[in-house]
Amino acid sequence: MIVLQVNQLYKSFATDEILSGVKLEVQHKDRVALVGRNGAGKSTLLKIIAGQMSYDSGEIIIPKDVKLGYLEQHTGLESTLSIWDEMMTIFAPLRNQEQKLRELEQKMADPAVYENTEVYNRIMAEYDQLQHDFKDAGGYQYEADTRSVLHGMQFFPEDYNKLISSLSGGQRTRLALAKLLLSKPDLLILDEPTNHLDIETLSWLESYLKGYDGAILIVSHDRYFLDQVVSIVYEVSRHHVSKYVGNYSAYLDQKAKNYERDLKLYEKEQDEKAKLEAFIQKNIARASTTKMAQSRRKVLEKTQWMDSPDGDEKSANFGFTIDRQSGNDVLSIDELAIGYEGNTISKNISMRLFREDRVALVGPNGVGKSTLLKTIVKDLPLMHGDIRYGANVQIGYYDQEQAKLTGNKSVLLELWDEWPLMNEKDIRTILGRFLFSGEDVLKPVHSLSGGEKARLALAKLMMQKANLLILDEPTNHLDLDSKEVLENALIDYPGTLLFVSHDRYFINRIATKVIEMSSDGSFEYLGDYDYYLEKKQELQELAEMKAAADAKEIKQAPTVKSTSQIDKDAKKRERQIRRTIEELENGMNKLSEEIAQIEEQLCDPEIFRDHEKVLELQNKLDNAKSEHDEKEMQWLELNEELENINS
Repeated sequence: MIVLQVNQLYKSFATDEILSGVKLEVQHKDRVALVGRNGAGKSTLLKIIAGQMSYDSGEIIIPKDVKLGYLEQHTGLESTLSIWDEMMTIFAPLRNQEQKLRELEQKMADPAVYENTEVYNRIMAEYDQLQHDFKDAGGYQYEADTRSVLHGMQFFPEDYNKLISSLSGGQRTRLALAKLLLSKPDLLILDEPTNHLDIETLSWLESYLKGYDGAILIVSHDRYFLDQVVSIVYEVSRHHVSKYVGNYSAYLDQKAKNYERDLKLYEKEQDEKAKLEAFIQKNIARASTTKMAQSRRKVLEKTQWMDSPDGDEKSANFGFTIDRQSGNDVLSIDELAIGYEGNTISKNISMRLFREDRVALVGPNGVGKSTLLKTIVKDLPLMHGDIRYGANVQIGYYDQEQAKLTGNKSVLLELWDEWPLMNEKDIRTILGRFLFSGEDVLKPVHSLSGGEKARLALAKLMMQKANLLILDEPTNHLDLDSKEVLENALIDYPGTLLFVSHDRYFINRIATKVIEMSSDGSFEYLGDYDYYLEKKQELQELAEMKAAADAKEIKQAPTVKSTSQIDKDAKKRERQIRRTIEELENGMNKLSEEIAQIEEQLCDPEIFRDHEKVLELQNKLDNAKSEHDEKEMQWLELNEELENINS
C-alpha cells in the first residue's frame, strides 16, 4: 500500500529554484532515507510533505486514513507537564476507554442491574465489545510501551515526575522523539533524529525502527545509522531527486558506478560537440560548404547535451600535514580524575598513545569524554593523576562548540590575524579549499551556519600543522560529502589522532583503537568500532559464563571431604529432603481441598448471581492453583534430587 506519493513537485524561493520535478514514493513498511549536501533541499522537502510549507506546483498524495508524524530538526518538546503525564496525553482515548470499562464493571456489580436480565445482558455486550476494542488498541500494554521507549531515550522511573520545562534542550529533543514514536504514525518523518543521541541510545533507536510497524522517511547524516535502518535512498542533488535501492553503502556503490558511466557518456558527447563546433567554425565562411556548416549548427543547437556529472557543486579539498615528527611515546595518562570545580565526573582513567595511533573515545553522554579532551589540552585543570606529553608533541585541538572562534571577526581575519606573515591571496586560497570564496570570506563569524563554522575551525586546524590532533565531534554539522573529505584527510594524516565521535561510520574508517570511558575508568579495545562491539559482547558473555560457573562451584561445595564426611552430608541432606517433601505433600493436600471447595461454591446459583463474590472467589481459586503448581514443581525437583542421592 502506498502511504506517500510525490509527483512533479516544484519549489522556489524568489528566483532560487530549490526542487524541480521531484518524484518520490513511500510504501507501507518502507525505510527511506533522503540524503544530499547541506542546502540541497532535504528539510524543505520534508516540511512540504508534512504540510508545514507550501510548494509551487505538483501534487502530494497521502491516503486519508494514513496518520503522519513529523519531527523537525532541533525540535524540543515544550510542556508544563511532567514527563510521564505528557506521554500519557498520547493515550487519552485509551484512558477514556479504560475509565468506561471500570464504570461498566461497577454497573454489573450492582444487584439491581443484575436482577434485570435485559439490562444486564446489554451492559455485558457493551462491556465485551469495549474490552475487545481496548485490547486491540493496545490498552493493556501502553504503559509498558511508554516505559520501554522512555528507557531507550535514557529517561528512567526516577525522572518521570520531572517537569519538562526543567530539562535541557537535548533532553527535550529526545523526549519529542519519544512522544512521536509512542504515537505510532503510519508514516514517520524524521529530520536528523540522531542529533543529541549517544551511541547506546542510537543503537536502541536503530533496533526500534527496524521493527517499526509503519513506514519511515529519514534525513540523517549518520551513515552507520542509515546502513542499519534504511533499504531505499533518495538523493537530493541539483534540484532533482534520484532513487537508489539498498542501504547507504549500496547507494554509494551505485552512485560511483553511475558517475563513471555518466562521465564516459559526457566525455563522448563533448568530443562530438567539439567536432561539430570545429567543423562549423572552419566551413561556415566557405561558399561551397556553408550549407553543410549551417546544417551542423542546427544539429548543435537542437541537441540536448548532457550536463557534466560533476555539476556545479563544489567539494572541500584539504589535508593535514605536520611541521615535525613527535617521539614514539606521544601521551601517557595514569589514574586521572576529571571534572569541574571539585565535582568529579570520571576517575581511574589510564591510556597510552603512540605515534600514528588513531584512538576513538566512546561512552555514554555525561561520562566526561569532552572534559577529558579539555583536560589534556589544559583548558581544564586535572583533579588527580598524571598526564605526560612525549617529545616534540604539538597539539591541535578541534572544539565541537567552536569556542576558539571569534564571533565579531570576519572569516578572512579569523585566519589572517593568527598567521599575519602570510599574504591575503594565500589566506583566500586556503579558505577556498574549505568552500569560502568571494564575498564569503568577509562574513562575520557569528553569522555562519554550524557547517560553515566547522569548516572554518578545520581550516585553522590544518594551518597549525600539529602532530597530535585532538578532535571533539569533528563530524557534527558537516554534510555527507564534507565528512568523506575529512575522513580521507585524516586517513592520510602522518601524525597521531585522539577523537570523540558519535559517528560510528567515521570511527570505523579512522580508528585503530577504541577506548571506552565510564565514570569509574577506561578500557582499551584494539580495532575499529565493529571490533569493539564484537569484543565487548564476547567479554560480557565470558563474564556471564564465569559468574554462572562460580555460582555452580559454590553450590557444589568445592572443599575436599573424606568419604565418611560425604556419606554423613548425604544422609543429612536426605533427611532434609524427606521432611520438606512431607511438608509439601501436606500443603498440596490442603490446597487441593481448598480448590475443590471454591469450585463447589462457584457452582452455587446464589453465589453465581453475586458478581463481586464471584470475582473474589475466582481470585482465590487462581491464587490457590498457582501456589499448588509451585509446590508441585518443588516436590518434583526434590524427588529427583533424592533419587540421585540414593543411586
